[in-house]
Amino acid sequence: MVLEVALIDVLPGHEDEFAAAYAQAQAQGILAGVEGCRSVRMTRGIETPTRFVLLVEWDSVEAHEQNFRGTEAFDKWRALIGPHFAGPPRVEHFVDVPA
Repeated sequence: MVLEVALIDVLPGHEDEFAAAYAQAQAQGILAGVEGCRSVRMTRGIETPTRFVLLVEWDSVEAHEQNFRGTEAFDKWRALIGPHFAGPPRVEHFVDVPA
């Protein structure tokens, strides 16, 4: 399992519209319905309310890149949430550290 972490800063005053666009995308299953996507979660900053963190569990980095990025689903996703971005999201992938 790979965890995608995307730090998303939205334009001031667009926080509610961004959250609504995310909810719409989730209701349509745009991201969660992609093969290899295990879970999707969006969080919002307390100290910085214009900062959101998207957490997506994927089967692999390849599942994220090949099954989502560069596809029509990604285009739909970006069309909904992208207009609210203050800049490009910072996206990285992580794996669990064994205990």
